[in-house]
Amino acid sequence: MARAATTSDVFNAIAEPRRRDILTLLRSGDRPVTEVSEVLGMTQPGASKHLRVLREVGLVRDRREGKQRVYGLDATGLRAVHEWTGGFEQFWNESFDRLDAYVQDLKAERRQE
Repeated sequence: MARAATTSDVFNAIAEPRRRDILTLLRSGDRPVTEVSEVLGMTQPGASKHLRVLREVGLVRDRREGKQRVYGLDATGLRAVHEWTGGFEQFWNESFDRLDAYVQDLKAERRQE
């Protein structure tokens, strides 16, 4: 089966580390593309390309401010990711509970020795 284009699927879009960096940066507020590129050490065309992909999958919104385009996080687009990863919460909680029980058993054994 062919892989979905990064511009049509949130999961594929956020698979790219630089896009995740952009989303993390935008959590603190809206920024013009020039600032995004500067802060993350990217070229402006590179930042624009990533921002376009993020906009197309609904993770960022943009607006014009004078001659600049300003981008902001639209976290509602991450709902599908949140719901999917949330399904693993019980698995991880149970795994950590088992690990904690194992560690407690080891400590008890050492105290008995």
